[in-house]
Amino acid sequence: MKIRKLLFVTKFEDLCYDALNSLLALRNASLEHVVFLNVIERDKVAMKRGSGYLKEEEVKLKETANIRFIDWAENLFEMGLEVGAYMEVSTLIPEILKVAQKELPDLIVIGHSHKGVLKQLYAGSDVTELIRRTEIPILVFKHRIEDNIVPEKLFERPLFATNWSDTGKKSVEYIKDLKDVIGKIHIMHVVKESALKSLDTHEVQKVRKVERKRLDDLCDELEEAGINAKPHVYVGDPQKEIEKAAKEYQASMIILGSSEKAALLERWVGSISKNIADQSAFPCLLIPGNKNI
Repeated sequence: MKIRKLLFVTKFEDLCYDALNSLLALRNASLEHVVFLNVIERDKVAMKRGSGYLKEEEVKLKETANIRFIDWAENLFEMGLEVGAYMEVSTLIPEILKVAQKELPDLIVIGHSHKGVLKQLYAGSDVTELIRRTEIPILVFKHRIEDNIVPEKLFERPLFATNWSDTGKKSVEYIKDLKDVIGKIHIMHVVKESALKSLDTHEVQKVRKVERKRLDDLCDELEEAGINAKPHVYVGDPQKEIEKAAKEYQASMIILGSSEKAALLERWVGSISKNIADQSAFPCLLIPGNKNI
């Protein structure tokens, strides 16, 4: 799937024009249309005693967003891109899904969730809910925490963590369509320690060689598609090892397949993709699996 249309969901303090600018390399991967969405959540609008939110406050916030979007759009028009914009007082995820259904973007870009741990536990994070309700890939954008700097070359050195699932296969096809923007990609698989049942060194190395061969084959497949790829086998807790690899190879983002889970299980147990998207300092591109997988 080529990325022709991008839905950029911003609250401005999380995603500014600098963040959008770092995504414009996607013009080399067929990007031609950017849709802005600013959702003004009702509990953030000033409340008037006994009569709901103030209409004047709603108008002011929407017009403020509109002024920002006009400025951004002028820059994008100069680059030959089409632009659309929505400013709504609503609830975040339902509004994203509503606009996504209307605009049919190839990628949704959001900031990371600011919900507290307890609220995420009972209500789920924005990322979790969005993954569960759409098949559109989601980029969870992050600023570098130590200096709040936006990564300039988001696609220069992505790290793709695969678990050999059907969703992982879908992710590979998505990555191939980014061949004109990816500089070099690191491909990794994490072998869980529980899979290394034998204490025999030869058996452990056999497992490593089998996984390395699969990674080599995948890298060859990506090389044939025009992408420079390097394989890595790690052992341990997948979430920790993915984060470790991202730091070791100075990844510009982490790419993960994300399979659908039951809502209750997702909230209480979590998933590797959801946890990394919520907790990692690295931007995360999540490729949801098909709902029938």
